Amino acid sequence: MSPDPALPQGQDKVAAVRSMFDAIAPRYDLLNRLLTFGLDKRWRRRSVRELRLPAGARVYDLACGTGDLCRDLEVAGFCAVGFDLSSGMLLTARKHRAAAKLRAPLVLGDALCLPVPAASADGITCGFALRNVVDLNNLFAELARVVRPDGRISLLEVAEPSNPVIRAGHRLHFGKVIPLVGGLLSDRAAYEYLPKSVAYLPPTDELLGLLAGHGFEAVDRLLLSGGIAQLITATRKRPR
Repeated sequence: MSPDPALPQGQDKVAAVRSMFDAIAPRYDLLNRLLTFGLDKRWRRRSVRELRLPAGARVYDLACGTGDLCRDLEVAGFCAVGFDLSSGMLLTARKHRAAAKLRAPLVLGDALCLPVPAASADGITCGFALRNVVDLNNLFAELARVVRPDGRISLLEVAEPSNPVIRAGHRLHFGKVIPLVGGLLSDRAAYEYLPKSVAYLPPTDELLGLLAGHGFEAVDRLLLSGGIAQLITATRKRPR
């Protein structure tokens, strides 16, 4: 799928994404629960399980937002660290962290240039942000740098169902209901952008091939909830 020429590119996209998530941070969790009918909680827990790492493993959550995945990682016994480009999202995440007595450090940072040493993570998670980065090739190169050999990644994203009936309902919900409800409760422009941003994602074969080309193996794609979401998992190869 080719990006819509009307969608921002390059550094304009970075600025637009940062500004958008700063604006919607206060009601982001509420909208997530409403618009996914609570399924987002199930998807995140599956993302954590698919890491298949031992307790105590260090896991970086990229585009951590308000900290939902960080909380699930800690509940599972991992040492989580959250990174996000949006200071507004991190402010909300810190409020949640204090209320829930969580320990995960939260860092303002770009997923394409993480302020961490090479091979310092046992695993990486990322929830619904692949389409918001400027360059997936650079992102996967950074994952390869940061994840240790035999480490795991678990990347959650939206998807389009193959079943025509489910696909039609999903398109109606994603393209019409989400902007309407988002506009009533938060920022309409942001929730109009989010469905359109799916156009940034390359075809599945290309996406999985990019990961394999950056030194990941056992690359897999799991479809969730009838194919309205996808979970991409992989293992970092050992050097030969």
